[in-house]
Amino acid sequence: MAARHRAFIAPRLLGSFAAFAAIPVYLAARGVPNALEVLVFAWLVAPILIAYFISRTGRYERAHTLSSLALTGLVTVVAAQTGGIGSFAAIWLVVVPLEASLSASRRVVALASTFALAAAGLLLLLDAINLVPASATASDDLAALAALSIISAALYATGLALGAESLARTSIWLFYEEEDRYRLLARNMTDVITRHGRHGAVLFVSPAAEPLFGVTVRSLLGHGLFERVHVADRPAYLKALSDAAASGDAQSAEFRVKRDLAADRLHVADPFIIWIEMRCRPLDHAVRSRNGQETQEVVAVMRDVTGRKSQEQALEDARAESERANAAKDRFLANMSHELRTPLNVIIGFSEMLTKEGPMMLNAQRRQSYAQLINESGHHLLSVVNGILDMSKIDNGNFEIMPEPFAADRVVATCCDLMTLKAAETGIELALRIAPDVPEIVADKRAFNQILLNLLSNAIKFTDRGGRVTVSALRDDAMIAVAVADTGVGIGTDDLPRLGDPFFQAGASYDRRHDGTGLGLSIVKGLVDLHSGTLEIRSRLGAGTTVTVRLPIDCERVRPRSPVVAAAPKGVVEALAPKRIDPPVRKIA
Repeated sequence: MAARHRAFIAPRLLGSFAAFAAIPVYLAARGVPNALEVLVFAWLVAPILIAYFISRTGRYERAHTLSSLALTGLVTVVAAQTGGIGSFAAIWLVVVPLEASLSASRRVVALASTFALAAAGLLLLLDAINLVPASATASDDLAALAALSIISAALYATGLALGAESLARTSIWLFYEEEDRYRLLARNMTDVITRHGRHGAVLFVSPAAEPLFGVTVRSLLGHGLFERVHVADRPAYLKALSDAAASGDAQSAEFRVKRDLAADRLHVADPFIIWIEMRCRPLDHAVRSRNGQETQEVVAVMRDVTGRKSQEQALEDARAESERANAAKDRFLANMSHELRTPLNVIIGFSEMLTKEGPMMLNAQRRQSYAQLINESGHHLLSVVNGILDMSKIDNGNFEIMPEPFAADRVVATCCDLMTLKAAETGIELALRIAPDVPEIVADKRAFNQILLNLLSNAIKFTDRGGRVTVSALRDDAMIAVAVADTGVGIGTDDLPRLGDPFFQAGASYDRRHDGTGLGLSIVKGLVDLHSGTLEIRSRLGAGTTVTVRLPIDCERVRPRSPVVAAAPKGVVEALAPKRIDPPVRKIA
């Protein structure tokens, strides 16, 4: 607008001052001016007054209107005095709407055209009623005035052309300056700016899209971006654009996009998925298409939020893990309260009865029975406490193993013999399969015993009466494999990965008639890890469970060297099928 004001004021001031400077020369050549010449010279003040008006008020259109009115009035008066519509001055009426066109206002052009047409009509009327002076068309004194008028018209038209060129140059300069600003933003912003037409088609993409998506801008135009959006997220992507265009409100959406990174030398595309956050809003005005229909376009800003999504997922995983830990703690406290309270009640109750032996008149058989119950309860408490202490030592890396050579087949047979009575009492058949090539191994004998006893105890505990528990042992390359298979209740698929976690017990949806702290399998897993072995579990709900332990024949060679103790690793139990073991079967019970 300032440029337009300067283009309006400068030629009028310059033309008026130049005309005033030429008056003395004209008077010297012409002598005393007549009334018409005085009127023309007086009119030269009008452009100066109009320039002052716009400089004080800033009313650009009104200034153009006043300029058109002043020029029309001067041309009308001069033409009326010099021949009417046929006068040399009448051609200036054409200049009036041309000058008004510089205002870029239809209203000003319409007013200026009205002024020019009204003046032409007035001159025609004067000619029709013979009011044009008779001497006006024949006077030789008007030759100089006509020449001056023509020269002035040429100069004025030149001024209009220069003004139009100045305004056009200013507009182009402003356009390029604005385009440079937007290009600077588009090329240096890390966020991607897109413009979308009907149905979400991409009309424009900023250069920041190339490093973000790993493809050229051209390949994202049209429906190229839509085709890279993850299939499951395409409805959310289109809905955000559609809602922004329909409602006029800003919308946002998060979706996954396939990103391609081309290797510099190998030229091999490595596609992977990134998370994009898109915020979109409609343009300020509707765009008219070629068929005349108006469509609402949408502009969107996209940024990579993969890092934030990863953090959110990590937080969610941590929260879920914390909830699982709290649930495990609650289960542990509930189990421990039962495991400790039951034998303590037995000990306290029967010990009180023994202290009141006289009044209760207990015989020797009852005293022996009570003492036996107290002894069993004490051993149960001791086993619970030992299990907790062993698990704590394994978790803290303070469980010391003492490797020594021993016959693994004898230890396996001894453990089966120890569990024979318990199996017989519950009506379970216990079978033993030991291959003839089972070697002597170097390991912690006490830990090996504990591993087998814990596995046998669990197998017998969760097998119904009439079931079968089979213990197998054989050599597996540089390892010994011991498998304990039962026909019990089995374990669900969802619980298999968590077996071996401290205090975890399989879900309550299947047989939980037997008590326990949930530490048995955790201790087994920790002891196996300390020997650099593996624990494999295969189970199906209602179809039994097979647990296979593989230990190195010489754990001293494969065990990591560490000062005195070894820490228990935190691996996940593998649910893999053990190798088939088919040595001769020896029935134990």
